[in-house]
Amino acid sequence: MKKDFFSTKLAEDVLATFSSFSPINQEVVTLEEGLNRVLAKDFYAPEDLPGFCRSTMDGYAVKAEDTFGASEAVPVWLTVVGEIKMGEVPSFTLKRGETVRIFTGGMLPEGANAVVMVEHTQLLDGTTVEVFKPVAPLQNVILADEDFAKDSLVLPKGHRLRPQDLGVLAAFGQQKIKVYKRPLVAIISTGDEVISIQENPRPGQVRDVNSYTLSALVEEAGGIPLRMGIVRDDPKALRSVCQEAIARADVVLISGGSSVGMRDFTLDIIKSFPESEILCHGIAISPGKPTIFARVGEKAIWGLPGQVASAIIVFFVFVRRFIQWIGGERHFPLKAFKTIKARMKTNVPSVQGREDYLRVRIMQEDNTFWAEPILGKSGLINTLVKADGLVKIDWSSEGLDKGEEVEVILF
Repeated sequence: MKKDFFSTKLAEDVLATFSSFSPINQEVVTLEEGLNRVLAKDFYAPEDLPGFCRSTMDGYAVKAEDTFGASEAVPVWLTVVGEIKMGEVPSFTLKRGETVRIFTGGMLPEGANAVVMVEHTQLLDGTTVEVFKPVAPLQNVILADEDFAKDSLVLPKGHRLRPQDLGVLAAFGQQKIKVYKRPLVAIISTGDEVISIQENPRPGQVRDVNSYTLSALVEEAGGIPLRMGIVRDDPKALRSVCQEAIARADVVLISGGSSVGMRDFTLDIIKSFPESEILCHGIAISPGKPTIFARVGEKAIWGLPGQVASAIIVFFVFVRRFIQWIGGERHFPLKAFKTIKARMKTNVPSVQGREDYLRVRIMQEDNTFWAEPILGKSGLINTLVKADGLVKIDWSSEGLDKGEEVEVILF
C-alpha cells in the first residue's frame, strides 16, 4: 500500500499554523501559585503606586529652592522641625527655611518637594542642620503615581509571570489572579525495541529515554506531562492509547513512528480519527525532517522522531513554542530564545533547502565567544549532552565560515 510521506513544509510555515489553535481554558490561582503562569486578562492598576510621595534616601526633606546655592564653602542653614518615622503620615506642612529628618521610603510632608542626602548635611545641634549641596525639585523623591498611575496597564494578557511581576501584583494587594491552565501533554513512546528504564536491554533493545526527556521539556515549557507508557508496534494498541490521550490531554506527543517503515502506523492512526487533519508530514530541518504535526478537532498531535537527539531538537524548535502558544503566552517573539553572539570555530557545510540545527559548545578566548561544532551522527545523545546550544543554518545558506558571527540558541 502506498504511503503519504513528506509533504514537507518550511519551519516558518509550520510556526504559522499555530495561530489556528485557540488557547486552552482559564483558572484562578493564588498569588503564591502564580510563578511562570500566563495571565488570562489585562491587569490595570486599581490605584496609584506607591500612592504617596516618598523618599528614596536617608536625609532631610526640604523645599528644593531653600538649598539653591548651597556649597561646602557657603552652606545653607535650615531649621529641623522633627523626624518622620517609617509608616507615619506627617501631620504638618513644611514651611520655608524648615526641614525634617526622613528615611528611605518615608512619606514626604506637605510642602516638601525634595530630599537632601544625609551625606551632604551636618547636624549642628538639635534644631539646625547645614546643607552642603543643592537639590533640584523632585530629586531623591518618588511621586505618588510614578511607579504606576491608577488605571494604567501594568501587565498584559498573555504575559508569563516572573518574580518581579508577582511583586507588583502583591503591591496592589492581588491575592488571586486569572491565568490560563497549564497545557496537559500526553507522551507516548512507541516501538518493539523500547523497554522500561528498569529493565536490562538485550541486543537490539533500548531503554525509554524519550518519555523522561520529553516530560522534562514539557515542564520547562510550562506544560504538565502525562506519560502514557510504551506502546508496541501494534496498530490497535497504538490507536487505543492515542484515543485515550486525545480525550485526556491538550497535546499528544508520539515518539517514534514518523519515518518510513512497514510498522510505522502513526500517520494512518491519526487519519482514522474523526475531524483529523495532517498539517504537515515532514519539516525542512535537520535533524528532525520526518516530523508529523496534525490536529484532531481542537487537539494537537506531534509525531516526533524516535531518535532522542532529533526529538529534543524538534521539541526545542517547535513543540515548546506550540505549548507556550496554546497556554496563552503571547508577549514573546515567536522565534525568540535565550541567545548569545559567537564566532564559528571552524567551517561548517550545509545543504540548501532546509534549516540545519548545529550543536555547538561555547568557548571564550580573548573576550570573544567561539562556537565549536560538536560533530556526530544525529542519533547520538552525547552530542546534546556536550552542547551548550544550537546554531541555526538558514535554508538558503550553503554553510558557515570560520570566524563568521552567529547567534547561538542556548539550552
